[in-house]
Amino acid sequence: MTRMSHLSNPLFLGFEEMERLIDRVGKGGDGYPPYNIERVTGASESNGKAAGDLLRITLAVAGFKQHQIEITVEENQLNIRGRQEDDKSRQYIHRGIATRQFSRTFVLADGIEVKSAELIDGLLSIDLVRRQPERAVRRVEIGKARSQAG
Repeated sequence: MTRMSHLSNPLFLGFEEMERLIDRVGKGGDGYPPYNIERVTGASESNGKAAGDLLRITLAVAGFKQHQIEITVEENQLNIRGRQEDDKSRQYIHRGIATRQFSRTFVLADGIEVKSAELIDGLLSIDLVRRQPERAVRRVEIGKARSQAG
């Protein structure tokens, strides 16, 4: 049985990679760590110009230190990985706070760039900026019809 999606419509040409990205993100993870995504208003660059849309992803990563978190961008994917190791010198009577690792992936649209990241009070904030593309209209000339050999 062939799976049909909205992107398989013949009017959407060249969106096969986008469909693969949607499938990959749809498989998701276990929901850890929890996160927020917000639009930050009033953002401007150092020269006073508007920076475009500024988005902030905030992940709750309590207990993680900066060196235990890795942030990478690869082929329009923002990957955030955290890894903690057990402290063998501690003896727990009760252990309710797990030492665990995580991996969270976000697919970025063309034109979205990672601006900065900071870890404060157990919250990892990653700022993204969407550069406003220059709008261009290009005229396509219609050529002469090719003659058919007969």
